[in-house]
Amino acid sequence: MEDKRILYVSSEVVPYLAENEVSSMSYEVPKMINNQGGQIRIFMPRYGNINERRHQLHEVIRLSGMNLVVNDLDMPLIIKVASIPKERIQVYFIDNDEYFKRKATFTDEEGVLFPDNDERAIFFAKGVVETVKKLNWVPDIIHVHGWMAAMLPIYMKHYYKNEALFSETKIVTSVYGQSFEGTLDKEMINKVKFDGVPNDSIIDLETPDYENIMKVTIAHSDAVIIASENVSSSLTKFIESSGKPFLPFATKDKFAEAYTNFYKNFVL
Repeated sequence: MEDKRILYVSSEVVPYLAENEVSSMSYEVPKMINNQGGQIRIFMPRYGNINERRHQLHEVIRLSGMNLVVNDLDMPLIIKVASIPKERIQVYFIDNDEYFKRKATFTDEEGVLFPDNDERAIFFAKGVVETVKKLNWVPDIIHVHGWMAAMLPIYMKHYYKNEALFSETKIVTSVYGQSFEGTLDKEMINKVKFDGVPNDSIIDLETPDYENIMKVTIAHSDAVIIASENVSSSLTKFIESSGKPFLPFATKDKFAEAYTNFYKNFVL
């Protein structure tokens, strides 16, 4: 994978958030490609429960200051950056006071999903693409992890479809068993349609539960990785019948070879 450019876009990344399947793989996969001589960038949201001092986050003024429109509202984009100790891996954080200041990731203290999680996901997707455009960094692959990052393939295929920078970029989505209860805001489909995304390509977002969001994301990806042993049988069937190249689940001790082979032979 030498000199290949891979952009990792994730809901959660170790060591900035607690270890789970998504946050762990969002660290292990980039680290593996970095060790193989690939060029990588990682993007994640800057949730309010990330300790900025401990992790030495700092704002990148030249990348901040843009406004992104979400559902007809202007939302300021703040970009912060940090390095994972010992790994020489840079992580970019998408921040906005309205969406990411609260001291939690996806739910309140009672475990109830934040009502604006859909808008946070849209803002995150747009923030990543706009920042990569400013960096003028052309990824060969964009690899998406976790449902908060799941809007990115949809926006890449519609909202940003005429961006010359990404004309050769392939999108890979890792699908995890780690989901959420219930649905996001029922108006989510209209907020995405506001950005010119056609209704028929996101019809499943009428009921924006975890499975339907992932189905729409898979439909807009170029390739799919089944990243958990416990992905539901209905979602697994959907992936298998999607016509997309897909990689079955590989255990932690075998993923390096499997992912590298998949990138080289089925994605690039």
